[in-house]
Amino acid sequence: MISQFDQKITSENIGPDADSFWMGKAIRLAKRAEKLGEIPVGAVLVGEGTLLSVGHNLSITHNDPSAHAEMIAIRRAGQKLRNYRLVNTTLYVTLEPCPMCAGLLVHSRVGRIVFGAFDSKTGAAGTVMNICHNSQLNHQIDITSGVLEKACSELLSNFFKRRRAEKKALKKHSG
Repeated sequence: MISQFDQKITSENIGPDADSFWMGKAIRLAKRAEKLGEIPVGAVLVGEGTLLSVGHNLSITHNDPSAHAEMIAIRRAGQKLRNYRLVNTTLYVTLEPCPMCAGLLVHSRVGRIVFGAFDSKTGAAGTVMNICHNSQLNHQIDITSGVLEKACSELLSNFFKRRRAEKKALKKHSG
């Protein structure tokens, strides 16, 4: 899933706008998910400036409600590094994590999360609740929000507009 070219990219040779660069990669992954009929969410995990793993939503494809972009990227990184603790890593994700994914990020000790679109229904990095930075838990995650927010939000809103139009058309033809 990670090309040899991608493995050689580091934050040092990207320059000062690394957050936008990595979020751009997450957006491309979200578009892959969309082509599969999945909700378009993509995630990129970076450790010490180097790409560690990627993921995009696969819940529908795998019939697995836990197959969120974040979950896939974290699982792959844990397997690659042979460690469930992903200290000093940053997760870039196009949509604010849900409670399940936020809990996973706390348990895996991700150091920072960067997300694009806010989730007004299930956002667990500050919008609805904040699992990522909760002093009652044993680990808190630094949060940067709204990176390439417009592009991330438009990708999601356009997806759901198309989906609603398709359902409406199907209902009209079958009714």
